[in-house]
Amino acid sequence: MSIEVKNLFKYYGDQAAVRDISFTISRGEIVGFLGPNGAGKSTTMKIITGYINASSGEVKVCGMPVDVDSLETRKKIGYLPEHNPLYTDMYVKEYLEFVGQIYKVKDVRKKVADMIKAVGLEVEQNKKIGALSKGYRQRVGLAAAIIHDPEVLILDEPTSGLDPNQLVEIRELIKKIGKSKTVMLSTHIMQEVEAICDRVIIIKNGQIVADDTAEALQHEHQTVYVEFEGTSSKAQLAKIPHVRKVEKVNNGWLLETTEEVDLRKVIAQFAQRNDLLVLTLKLEERSLEEVFKELTK
Repeated sequence: MSIEVKNLFKYYGDQAAVRDISFTISRGEIVGFLGPNGAGKSTTMKIITGYINASSGEVKVCGMPVDVDSLETRKKIGYLPEHNPLYTDMYVKEYLEFVGQIYKVKDVRKKVADMIKAVGLEVEQNKKIGALSKGYRQRVGLAAAIIHDPEVLILDEPTSGLDPNQLVEIRELIKKIGKSKTVMLSTHIMQEVEAICDRVIIIKNGQIVADDTAEALQHEHQTVYVEFEGTSSKAQLAKIPHVRKVEKVNNGWLLETTEEVDLRKVIAQFAQRNDLLVLTLKLEERSLEEVFKELTK
C-alpha cells in the first residue's frame, strides 16, 4: 500500500480534529477525500505528509512510518496545500528550478521545461508569480508538487480558482498522473470527484462516514417515484416489503430502500395486489452531492 492510516487521532487541546480513522490507498488509485469545512481533511493530509504530528495512531507512506523517517517519506510525496505558498517575487521558471534543486532533481532545467508544458504554463513562464492569476498560481504549485516525480501526490483543493477550461486540463493531468502514482485529493466539487476518482472517502467531525466508489455510494439508497390512480396512504405504502422510507411528493410518492432489490418490481406487484393503476414509476438517480449532503448534514 502507498498510504496506510491506522487508528489516527489528532487533538488540539481538548478538541479532537481527527478521531480514530483508518484507511489504505494503493498505487495507481485516485481517491477523493471529502468532507465539510472543519471535518479534519486538511489535518489528515498534513499528518500524512509529515507536516504536523499525529496525537496517536500509525501512518505509513510507501511502507515507511512518517513520524520516524519523515525526510525519507517526504521525498516520495508531492504536496499541494489548500493555501498554495509561493514566492511571489520569483519568476515561474526561477521558482521551479529552486524547488527542483531542493529535491536534487537531475537536469533540473529540462525537468522544469517538462513541468511547465505538462501544467500549461508556457504562456506565463517568464512572468513573476505575483503577476499571475489564481488559476496560474495553482498550476505553479502543482508543477512544484510533482517536479521530483513523487510516488504519492497529496492535493488539497487542487482546482480552486480555475476557470472551466483550466479545470478540464488539470483534471486530465491528475488522471494521467494517477495511472502510475497514488493520488489523494480533497475538493468540494462533486463533479470533479465523479470525473477522476476511483474511490471516495467521506469524513465528518473527524470520523469516516463512507469509503467506497462514487457509483456504489450513489446506489446504496435506491429511491423510486410512483404515482397511482386511486387512493393510497403513507401507512399502506410503508408496509410494502423492503421499503424503509415513504415521502409524499406532489401527486405521487418517493419510496426508498437500502436493500439490493429492484424496488420497481416490488411496487408493481403491490399495485397489482391492491388493484391500483400505476401512472408513473421511475427510478430516481441520486447525485454524489445528494449523498454527500445526507452523510454530512
